[in-house]
Amino acid sequence: MKRMRLMFVCWPFEDQGSGLVIQGYAQAARALGHEVAVYGRMNPKIPLNYSLDIDSAGAVIFVFEWTTDLWQGDHLDLVRLVSKVPRKRRVILDGDGNYNDVISVLGDYNHREETARRRWIEVCDSLSDKICQPTFHPLRKNVRTFLFYAYNPAWEMPLDFSAKEYGMIYLGNSKFRWLPMHRVLQAIEPIREQVGRIGLVGAGWDALPPWAVPMKMEDAYYTDPIYLRRLHVEVKAAIPFEHVIGWMSKAIFNPVISRPTFDYMRLVTPRFFETPAANTIPLFGVDNEHVEEIYGAGGLELALPDDDSQKKVLDLVRRPEYYARVVRSIRQHLAEKHSHAARLRELIDIVQS
Repeated sequence: MKRMRLMFVCWPFEDQGSGLVIQGYAQAARALGHEVAVYGRMNPKIPLNYSLDIDSAGAVIFVFEWTTDLWQGDHLDLVRLVSKVPRKRRVILDGDGNYNDVISVLGDYNHREETARRRWIEVCDSLSDKICQPTFHPLRKNVRTFLFYAYNPAWEMPLDFSAKEYGMIYLGNSKFRWLPMHRVLQAIEPIREQVGRIGLVGAGWDALPPWAVPMKMEDAYYTDPIYLRRLHVEVKAAIPFEHVIGWMSKAIFNPVISRPTFDYMRLVTPRFFETPAANTIPLFGVDNEHVEEIYGAGGLELALPDDDSQKKVLDLVRRPEYYARVVRSIRQHLAEKHSHAARLRELIDIVQS
């Protein structure tokens, strides 16, 4: 296969988003004789392979999650990107499923109103005909499946439960995630004393993040701080993405949960693939069909059931070595089916199609 240089256009964050995933793509690209760069100037706080050299790019991958705006630059930069790379070699990854009709599920939504939906669709359509979403079940006929987020065997930590600081940790912000988190905490509540320390690491769990009010997103970050204090849940600030695996590894188990709209669309997120690599047990809080199509039938043993959910949590805490066997099997499945190398080959096929 001819060497290809892929330019990712995204809005990276130090402490959330897809930074670890993009690092994985860059490593896989080097191993396969390609290159992945991120459009922008060097930022030492967000260690990625940055470049402004669009002339040598064989393809541009727009990673649109919460916004279609450019992280660094303006409309002139967008014109440069579009003018230098032909339309057929531009791909859009619509990470949050915003290239859809307005969807509202249990208070969560992909767009507030039709105007915002139309603008998102128009921006995407103006850039590319290749619109991808990280789901096996796109809702629109002109959207392709491309899971984008991936598993990296190099992340894997040895499974050792002899000296855990926490019973449970969850890494991620609270945006539209209170309902699935509340379900996990309700399972813990009857056995609270047997679980040990509980930590939520990320923005918005005990107070609104600073951007919520200016962006009129108070509803998105609703939580119940009184309930969290009653359960003695420790809330900590978000951490740099390079430390995600290490922090997950501090706990016996980590929930894998999604926003209600993500569940509805069966989107995958970075946590679907980062959590199994950590020295922990993933506890899947999404529906069984979604678990099985990503992790295989073995993943169902780590799913949080609707009935007697506290028994599953207690069993995880009491018999982590038993569940470590399941995690090892899942790791093998993910390495075979969902690696960065496999994703990169698929992405290049999409570019060349």
